[in-house]
Amino acid sequence: MIIRAQRVVLSGEIGSCSIHIRDGRIVDVAGYDEVARDGEIVEVDDESVVMPGLVDTHVHINSPGRTEWEGFRSATSAAAAGGVTTLIDMPLNSIPPTTTLAGFKTKLDHARQDCFVDVGFWGGVVPGNTAELAPMFAAGVVGFKCFLVPSGVDEFEHVTEEHLREAMPELARLDALLIVHAELPGPIKTSDVSASDYRTFLESRPRAAENEAIELMIRLSREFNTRVHIVHLSSADAIPMLRQAQREGVRITAETCPHYLHFAAEEIPQGATEFKCCPPIREQSNREKLWEGLADGTIGLIVSDHSPCPGEMKLRENGDFMKAWGGIASLQLRLPVIWTEARRRGFSLSDVTKWLCANPAKQVSLDSRKGSIAPGHDADLVIWNPDDQFTVSATALHHRHKITPYDHEPLSGIVQKTFLRGRKIYDVGRFVESPSGHMLLRKI
Repeated sequence: MIIRAQRVVLSGEIGSCSIHIRDGRIVDVAGYDEVARDGEIVEVDDESVVMPGLVDTHVHINSPGRTEWEGFRSATSAAAAGGVTTLIDMPLNSIPPTTTLAGFKTKLDHARQDCFVDVGFWGGVVPGNTAELAPMFAAGVVGFKCFLVPSGVDEFEHVTEEHLREAMPELARLDALLIVHAELPGPIKTSDVSASDYRTFLESRPRAAENEAIELMIRLSREFNTRVHIVHLSSADAIPMLRQAQREGVRITAETCPHYLHFAAEEIPQGATEFKCCPPIREQSNREKLWEGLADGTIGLIVSDHSPCPGEMKLRENGDFMKAWGGIASLQLRLPVIWTEARRRGFSLSDVTKWLCANPAKQVSLDSRKGSIAPGHDADLVIWNPDDQFTVSATALHHRHKITPYDHEPLSGIVQKTFLRGRKIYDVGRFVESPSGHMLLRKI
C-alpha cells in the first residue's frame, strides 16, 4: 500500500511524499509521484495532514478489577478515534495492580485480544515490592511508577523517601525509568470540608506540594543516578529547578497534560467536578509558563493522563470538589486540544508531532518503531484536517463514561483516518470489527 499526500510531517519538516508500506512496516518514504500502479494507493486531500500515529504514555485503563471504570476495548477505541496508535497503561487502578509479576500476567491476560491499538505497560513501585521489580522488568514492563502522596486506592500505596532509597538503587541497576506522581503530603490540606467552589480545592493542593516533591526527586536522581520522570507537571514554579538539573546532567525529565495547557483555574465553574484532577489545574499565568517550558524543551512531552471513573464518583449532583474522584477523561482529544492551543501561540505541526509522537515513543524506548514516519518503522499513521473546527460532544466520545471537562469546547483538528501497522482501524467514525493491537513488551 502507498499513502501519498502533500502535507506529511517528517523529521523536522513538512513536505509532499509517498509512504510505501509492506507487511505493516514503512519500507520507503519517496517522492510524491514515485508510486507503483499495481498496489493500493491512498490519496490524501490537500487540506489534510499525515502524521505519525500518536503515542500516549499515560493512560489509566483500570482492567481487571475496575473494568466498569474503563476497559481495554473502550479505551483503545477512543485512542484510535483520536489518532493514537500506541498507549502505555498505568499500573493502577486495576485490581490487582501491576506491582508484582503475577499482577502483570493477570493484566496481560485481560488485555490480549481486546485492544484496537498497540499497548504497553508500566509496573509500580510500592512499599516492600523491590524484589518484584527485576522480574517485572524482565517480563516486559517499560518502567515503573510511584506515588509520593496517597493514590486514592488502597492497593497502590504511596512511597516515602525511605522506600525510594530501597528501590532506586535497584532501578539504577536495571537502568529502568521511574515515573513519579510528584506531590508530597506535607503541604496538602486534608479535611472533611465540602466545597463546590474550585478555589477551595486548588488551595488545598498548593504548588509547594509539587515543588518540594520535585526537589526531592532531583536530589535522589542525582544521588543514585536513577532515571526519573515527573508525570503530569502542573506547577510551573518547578520548571527552573528542572531546567537547571537537566543542564547539570541529572537524569530527570518531565511531561504535562492537555488540561493544564488548555484550561485555567479562574474559568472553572462552580460545582464542575469534571475538572477535578490531582495535581490541580492552576491559574492562567501558570498555564502560560508551562507553554514556555515546552518551548525550551524542559518539558518534553504531552500525555493525556486519561483517568476515568463511573459518573457517580464525580458527585456532579452536589458538585463537591473535595470529595469527588480526581481524574480527567481526554484520551480521544489530545491532538485537537494541543493543536488548538499550540497554533494560537505560534507553534508548528512539527512541534506538536515532537510532543505527541516522537518524544513519548523515546521515553519508553519505542522510538526505533514508533513516533515518526521513517523506513523500518511501524506504519502507524493518522490522517487529519488541522483546519476543520468542531465542538466537543461528550456523548460522541468512545471512552466508557461520557464525562469530560471538554464537553462543548470548540477545537480545531478532526481525525479522519487512523492506521495501525498499515491496517486502517478508524475511518470517519467507523472502526474495524476485530481488534488487532499488539502487546508491547520491552525487549531485554
